Amino acid sequence: MDDSITYLNNLVKELHRCLSSTEPQKLLSEEKPNIQCITETTKPVTPGFTAGQCSKSDITQLLCKIHVPNSKAEKREIRPIENIYNTVKKPDMKQTMSLSVSVTKVREFNVPEVDCLFHVSLHQPNKLWISYSDGNLVQTDLQGNEVQKIKTNGGSEGYHTVTQDWDLIFTDRKKNVINMITQDDNITEFIKTGEWEPLSIHSSHINGDLLVGMNRKFEEAKVTRYNKTGKELQFIQRNNKGQKLYDMPHHITENINGDICTSDFNNTVVVMYKSGQYRFAYTGQKSGFRPSGICTDVLGHILVCDSDSVHLHDQDGQFLSLLLTRQQGVDIPCSVCVDDQSNLYVRGRTIHEHIESVQVSPVKIVIL
Repeated sequence: MDDSITYLNNLVKELHRCLSSTEPQKLLSEEKPNIQCITETTKPVTPGFTAGQCSKSDITQLLCKIHVPNSKAEKREIRPIENIYNTVKKPDMKQTMSLSVSVTKVREFNVPEVDCLFHVSLHQPNKLWISYSDGNLVQTDLQGNEVQKIKTNGGSEGYHTVTQDWDLIFTDRKKNVINMITQDDNITEFIKTGEWEPLSIHSSHINGDLLVGMNRKFEEAKVTRYNKTGKELQFIQRNNKGQKLYDMPHHITENINGDICTSDFNNTVVVMYKSGQYRFAYTGQKSGFRPSGICTDVLGHILVCDSDSVHLHDQDGQFLSLLLTRQQGVDIPCSVCVDDQSNLYVRGRTIHEHIESVQVSPVKIVIL
């Protein structure tokens, strides 16, 4: 077909050349173009389909077969979901945790001269940063020995966090700045938040970003994301319908899948996708839910303190259980965090008015 098309194009050019001649006598004397017949092409034959039949043996030869032995099914114990939810293995997980709601005393742990703890941040191995009512921020070891103390303008919010490089970062609500204390104990103003009052802060264990819960004149609230250098990357304030998401996000954390989890004074836990899209909200199992401290573990579970218990959820917001309650001897938990060894630190007090540690096997619950 290509050869035929080339031939016809050349023939057309030859005919146009003859027709454009201005000397008719010369045209008549010239040899006429040799016009050849075009070779016939073969018409394609469309294939047809004829329905057929196949047997089980034909399918078996192609796909093999499954043999089910003639035996009785194994009886398995049916357990409550709160006892088996965490048996699924997740990537990069050091060990599988199996939580139980039975609580036993492990050891005593006191923080001397501290009467009212509010927020706990994990520092280097075996060290904690603890804030309390008068604005002091104290670093202690796990025996309660004070390592250092600094004076801040913080309050009862989750206003301090520790970075991947073990630097302490805390907010100043009076000056609207975010401060950093490096390993050599230098304090610098890291980020200025303008007219927005920084309430809560969390340093991402995924990429080092800072998540900050903010409030402006008690009328507007948002969550802002900064990178390691203090550059603003994102802010989340309203949902896709233009409705406000927060009143006062006073505790904030991040899940292993990048979800942003906040406790708000509007008695709601708000969870957003990393992109800033609304994911879900949790308002408790009964009226009077007052969420405060919030954290997540290596499995993505969300733990949030209420006035009389610690609520446990999976990463999709499904309620699993009340981890600690007044019936188990724990009162007024308001801060919670988990370390890499699955030790769960809870700020609270016991009904018997002494500070102790309890264990939810094999996860340690340290009451501060």
